[in-house]
Amino acid sequence: MLKVGLTGGIGAGKSVVAKIFEILGIPVYQADLAAKKLMETNETLIHAIKDVFSDEAYINGKLNRKYIADIVFNDKEKLKQLNALVHPFTIQNGVNWMNAQTTPYAIKEAALIFESGSQNEFDCIIGVFAPVSIRVNRTIKRDQSSREAILERIENQIEDRIKMKLCDEVIMNDEQHLIIPQVLAIHEKLLKISTNS
Repeated sequence: MLKVGLTGGIGAGKSVVAKIFEILGIPVYQADLAAKKLMETNETLIHAIKDVFSDEAYINGKLNRKYIADIVFNDKEKLKQLNALVHPFTIQNGVNWMNAQTTPYAIKEAALIFESGSQNEFDCIIGVFAPVSIRVNRTIKRDQSSREAILERIENQIEDRIKMKLCDEVIMNDEQHLIIPQVLAIHEKLLKISTNS
């Protein structure tokens, strides 16, 4: 079975692309959702987060997202610390999930594949690209965040054009290209590769 990574910056449209693959019968592991779940269920991780961010990091057993976000998006060192805590758990969880799949290929959707150094666990990495202006507008609509907060989050990710050069396949989600035909073409290619391998 092929292990496929799906990545792209905030607001690029990874979730939309992932949904299309799921409709085609391909299982998708969503690293962000898994990380959020692990941050509220894994006792070792919870203790580690409290050690760094204090007991205020949790309210009634739930992660205090606003408290954490206010810290990490204003302090690059704290963001690095949080990622260093969460990534190993999420990566291991993703590996276990991937190993349990039985389809010709399975996808792990993660914004920070290259940033977390986990690119070597994949046979193929698909990037989703959209210009920054479109990404910012989409994220404002989706998260009700301020333009400044979103641009700050974009600053914490590898520059998109560099990231796309590192990917094996790129889906253009710039409102100029249709997404479904691009996904179908990659799907056919991956099915062919998995049959021949």
